Amino acid sequence: MKRKNFQLSGFLLLLIVASSGYAQQSVKPKLQSNTPLDAYNVTWDTPGPSSAQSMPLGNGDIGLNVWVEKNGDLVFYISKTDAWGGEPESQKDPWMKQGGILMKLGAVRISVDKNPLITSTVFKQELKLSNGEIKVQEGEGLDAVSFRVWVDANHPVIRVETKSANAKKISVKLENWRAGLEDTILANQKAQIAWYHHNASTADPHLANLTFGAIIKGGGLVNKDKSTLQSVKGVTSQLISIYPLTKVSANGKEWLSKLEPRVNKIEKIKLEQTRLAHQQWWRQFWRRSRVFVSGDEQAKRVTQGYLLQRFVTACAGRGAYPIKFNGSIFVIDNPAKNENADFRAWGGQYWFQNTRAMYWPRLMAGDFDMMLPMFNMYAKILPANEAQVQQFYHHGGAYFAETAPFWGGLNYMGPEVKQNYTNHYFTPILELSMMMLDYYEYTGNASFAKKTLVPVATAGLQFFDQHFKRDDTGKLLLDPDNAIEMFWKVHNPAPDIAGLHAVLSRMLKLPASLVDEKTRSGWQKFYNELPPLPMADNNGKTVLLPYTGPQTAKSFNSENPELYAIYPFRLYGLGKPNLEVAINTFNARKQRSKGCWVQDPIQAAMIGDANTTKEYVSYTLTRKDPNLKFPAFWDKGNDYAPDEDNGGNGENGLQQMLMQVDGKKIMLLPAWPAGWDADFKLNAPYNTTVEGKVEKGKLLNLKVTPASRMADVVNLTKNNQAK
Repeated sequence: MKRKNFQLSGFLLLLIVASSGYAQQSVKPKLQSNTPLDAYNVTWDTPGPSSAQSMPLGNGDIGLNVWVEKNGDLVFYISKTDAWGGEPESQKDPWMKQGGILMKLGAVRISVDKNPLITSTVFKQELKLSNGEIKVQEGEGLDAVSFRVWVDANHPVIRVETKSANAKKISVKLENWRAGLEDTILANQKAQIAWYHHNASTADPHLANLTFGAIIKGGGLVNKDKSTLQSVKGVTSQLISIYPLTKVSANGKEWLSKLEPRVNKIEKIKLEQTRLAHQQWWRQFWRRSRVFVSGDEQAKRVTQGYLLQRFVTACAGRGAYPIKFNGSIFVIDNPAKNENADFRAWGGQYWFQNTRAMYWPRLMAGDFDMMLPMFNMYAKILPANEAQVQQFYHHGGAYFAETAPFWGGLNYMGPEVKQNYTNHYFTPILELSMMMLDYYEYTGNASFAKKTLVPVATAGLQFFDQHFKRDDTGKLLLDPDNAIEMFWKVHNPAPDIAGLHAVLSRMLKLPASLVDEKTRSGWQKFYNELPPLPMADNNGKTVLLPYTGPQTAKSFNSENPELYAIYPFRLYGLGKPNLEVAINTFNARKQRSKGCWVQDPIQAAMIGDANTTKEYVSYTLTRKDPNLKFPAFWDKGNDYAPDEDNGGNGENGLQQMLMQVDGKKIMLLPAWPAGWDADFKLNAPYNTTVEGKVEKGKLLNLKVTPASRMADVVNLTKNNQAK
């Protein structure tokens, strides 16, 4: 009895403390907090009413969109990185018919009888970043109810914990919300809800028989019907556990037989043990790196955008497949266009030019584990693409299509094939090789280099070497070849030339344990045959061109191929020769964009343009979709909300303002603006971390680990700070 009274008193004290701070409606950070990160928790004081007012949550593979409706019901969509549905014949968007549909698993509603929100307006919903959880408080005093929602960072289970001062009955309902592609809810289940979606055996072979769904359980909960659990009597606390699974299965019975042993295994672990381990994972995650910017309200909003984008990426970044640029696993309903939370413009395919944006920032953030799903997907695609190249062109090597489903694939692209945005577009394998080289340089992971980097990069280099002829001088002749999506079937496009120069020069430096002398000799010969980057005089200033020859090709997009030599291939920039060529080219660019998938924010930083970088990064990390409540559900721009490549480019731009690396050289504050201060910790190559503070334009408290790397640090503050 004493123990029970103590718990009740503690709970009431918690409610009194919590109810005193409901006011923040969160795009502004709280002024007082225990840690700098806590100040950027997202806090709302009004409920839903729909998924447009949801918060994201996840464990890297399983995701939730969580909201509270006005009657106090806790509702969430469940998603998973490998829940690929088959292609519906009725789909209006042609892109949705290719590559499958990354679907939600379902929607769950949790209700409490006599909910306090029926009579009270006291409400608080808070995303607690440091713990990776959402807490909800409804009502106050003896009538109050609380929910704690988290997706276990170490196990495939969703947890919802309810607490109330007075005993209340709990109801858990699986909602049948998906029209046209309804799920199967199993009947005759004992104290659980079980449901699944099953792709037909006649679907694409890569999607056929893929089955995904979940089981919902909770101690003391019994079935009202096949889709509803309810408590037998009122309780003051309730644990609800949801166990998702995706597996290739012939039928629902086989799928269930694979899931139930997993459920039993997790249920044997003590809840408190799993919760503490979950919280520890998130705290270690946030210790990998940090960026906090201060100085004005804009700086705070940029910090919020950066932190929340990194959080959203962590929620979806450790699954079976890469993050989808067009909404990740957090797509919501769009009633205005009659689109549910399974729809996403630009469909289920992976678009490399968009997908890359979420992955480049993982290097400095130290989120190396989150890069592996993308690397692994493309590595698995490679053998089939190599076979198609051999079939189509009768030579070796491979490339990755700009747009492809997760199983890859190529179309024949001979010279006679009609030009298009992504026909004759061979660049992605070069940029992916560049990113893999960076990953190896940052981590020193020799196994990754041998098994993934070298095979992918070698295949790409072999393709370019054998697919294209040489000109009269013996130099490589890239023709016909797209200058990304901007100029079609042109002569020697700058992105591919820059990519070949950058990748080959780095591959040649790999150790003998990774590259044999015969291969190295072949690469050296190929490197000597590379043409120079196209250049021209522009009003007395030397600039890079998007392709070689008369600049008469029609443009089809809003991008600057010539700037690929600055980023991502980094042949020009700070600390490199002919910086003025990079500056001239950037200033003369015809396409000027700030958000979505374009790379202007990063390229501006790479040439030390602090003013432009500040403007563009500020725009990118604050451009919330006006119809969505969560501050980092970015406006769709040219894509689909929440637009993930927008946030990724914002992260990258902010990092490059603070630090840039070139081999072993570490350049600090290369594009840092006056008026902004910072507290940062970033990762650098060779297992290095760099941390410090910027106060009134001065770099303070610099700490480099290991200390021996301090000799490689260059402080660029005085030379490049905006006035």
